[in-house]
Amino acid sequence: MSTSTDSPAGRSGSRSGGTNSPAGGVAWAFWLRSLNEVTRVRGALIGTSIAPLVFLLGTSGQFGRLVGLPGFPTDSYLSWIIPLCCLQGAGFAGAAAGANLARDIEQGWFDRLLVAPVARPLLVLGPVLGAITRSMVPVTLVLIVGVLIGGEVTGGVLGIVALYVASAGFCTVAAMWAIAIAVHFRTQQAGPLMQMSVFLGVFLSTAYTPQPLLKGWLEDVARVNPVSHILELARQSTVSGIDLSLAHTWPGLVALAALVAVFGALAMIGLRRMGR
Repeated sequence: MSTSTDSPAGRSGSRSGGTNSPAGGVAWAFWLRSLNEVTRVRGALIGTSIAPLVFLLGTSGQFGRLVGLPGFPTDSYLSWIIPLCCLQGAGFAGAAAGANLARDIEQGWFDRLLVAPVARPLLVLGPVLGAITRSMVPVTLVLIVGVLIGGEVTGGVLGIVALYVASAGFCTVAAMWAIAIAVHFRTQQAGPLMQMSVFLGVFLSTAYTPQPLLKGWLEDVARVNPVSHILELARQSTVSGIDLSLAHTWPGLVALAALVAVFGALAMIGLRRMGR
């Protein structure tokens, strides 16, 4: 009875086949469960895929002449907006992880997980990994469509890697924030707050124009908004390219790490309070 294979975590690890530790088996099982929603729920990926595509087409058409402003870093507004739409799709996929967790809490299924002999971080690791996996669909779709209709990939392979790193990281940030909201309110009615927070975080940044071209309070907010640095990291794929100094890379990575640490801590605090 004292062996790891007798515990739920151990049995999960033995069934996974691809993991060698109970913790890995638990994370694997939760990751697979979060991915099962794609096959169980028709249209689970439609919202996170169609919305950024519509935004890509609409925004590039409406604001395309902004590239004529002095100091705009590219002559293709489509190239400027592709990374933004990729981050939006990834952020919405991350927020969906919190909405799904809120549903499990309302239905009582999550209560059984809280009393299981499983480390609390593993309860959110699987859903976050699932959200990152699902986010690759809208990110790839937006990138392909954007390039097909005229976007440029100036950063080459390394730029594409930077785009996917920024998207996966932003999905993780959104998922941690949404999970923190879910364990605090414990209801699916908090879903709009999760989505709106992601939207505002992107909107109040250098989403549409570079920071030197912003005016008033929006310039001040965009300057301190960490999402601006994440966008700078992503835009190495289609705008600036990768430079040897990595001046556009490190600020985005630091911003992602800081946001994941802060929102991850909030999620863990909420989980501990749920168990009391």
